Amino acid sequence: MSVKETEYYDILEISPSATQDEIRKAYRKLALKYHPDRNPDGTEQFKKIGEAYEVLSDPEKRETYDKHGKEGLDNSGGINPFDLFSELFNRKRRNDGPQRGNDIIRHFPVSLEDLYQGKTLKISINHMVICPDCKGKGSTKPEEVRKCNACGGHGIQVGYQQIGIGFIRQFTQACTTCNGTGEIFPEHLKCSRCNGKKVIEENKKVEAFIQKGMEDGEEVTIHGEGDQHPNGMAGDLILILQEKDHQFFHRKGNDLFFSHKISLYEALCGYVINITHLDGRKLRITSAENDVIKPRSVRGIKGQGMPKKDKSFEFGNLLIEFEVEFPPKNSLNQKRIELLEKVLPPRTIENKPKSERNPKLEIFYPKKMEVSPDEKTESTNEAYRLDRDEDEDGDGDGCQFM
Repeated sequence: MSVKETEYYDILEISPSATQDEIRKAYRKLALKYHPDRNPDGTEQFKKIGEAYEVLSDPEKRETYDKHGKEGLDNSGGINPFDLFSELFNRKRRNDGPQRGNDIIRHFPVSLEDLYQGKTLKISINHMVICPDCKGKGSTKPEEVRKCNACGGHGIQVGYQQIGIGFIRQFTQACTTCNGTGEIFPEHLKCSRCNGKKVIEENKKVEAFIQKGMEDGEEVTIHGEGDQHPNGMAGDLILILQEKDHQFFHRKGNDLFFSHKISLYEALCGYVINITHLDGRKLRITSAENDVIKPRSVRGIKGQGMPKKDKSFEFGNLLIEFEVEFPPKNSLNQKRIELLEKVLPPRTIENKPKSERNPKLEIFYPKKMEVSPDEKTESTNEAYRLDRDEDEDGDGDGCQFM
């Protein structure tokens, strides 16, 4: 897919071919990471994330952006990034709808093994529940309860704060007059257990199920396990999965990548690799006949990657990234060199006089050059390409499936 510019895609850390679902997931993950309430230094990046999502989530705007870049967009208006965040995460309270308790959001670390096999989690949470003594009334004499005039009985007050140039952030906070209850009554009539707040904190153990194939940043929602509300429904418990780094594997979509170091002998004469998979299975992988492994080559094993979410019997691929370890300096004596010269292809020497073929040149050793992450192999489930490791037929397909 050819696009004029990729800035918005780069901001959301996705490819120009990303689906709407992938765009939404990327936004949710990054918006949570850079929201100023969680990351005071993330305000500018939070705005950029909102701007990118607003364009790419709209099919018409996205098409215009892909064809003409930012220059083709109408920049006369734009949604406030904080309003966009509130709308997408459904955290905005609406006075014309039913009241609802707060959602509880937890970032939950999970292993790659759990995402591969699926797992039922047992989690201990603290949430607010209706006071059992006053049954959520806040007072021993409910008939004396009056609506709070300061907040109109809603329990919240709206405030405004300027964030940068041209942006005003709207936020809500618990009413300071009624402490967020929406009602007031004489001090001496307050419930002694909840101190008139109608709810108390309770610790509870809940279960959450991680589905096979779920990804980093995905949410697991447990309805009704958030904070309870005396005059409405309870909020939800939302677990945002955070994939932990693995010692051997790393993941890209449904594919698994495994880095493996082999000797020069193995690269030329064949290799055998024993891998313990994420579910404990032992995989024994042998090289194809006459397969020469060049540095940074990749070989693929079909169907041994991550299970696909909602299609747990379909799997991505396992990609083995090879690092070839060459003999150390001064490890080859003249006898070994002569033996190698007999079996390896001959050296290429230009047809020139000997004096010109062997000029005296000064040899030096430059500093080790690092490989940019952008140069590393990217893959999809349908096809793999590795330009720096061409096949013998020269078609540029350096990833072999076994």
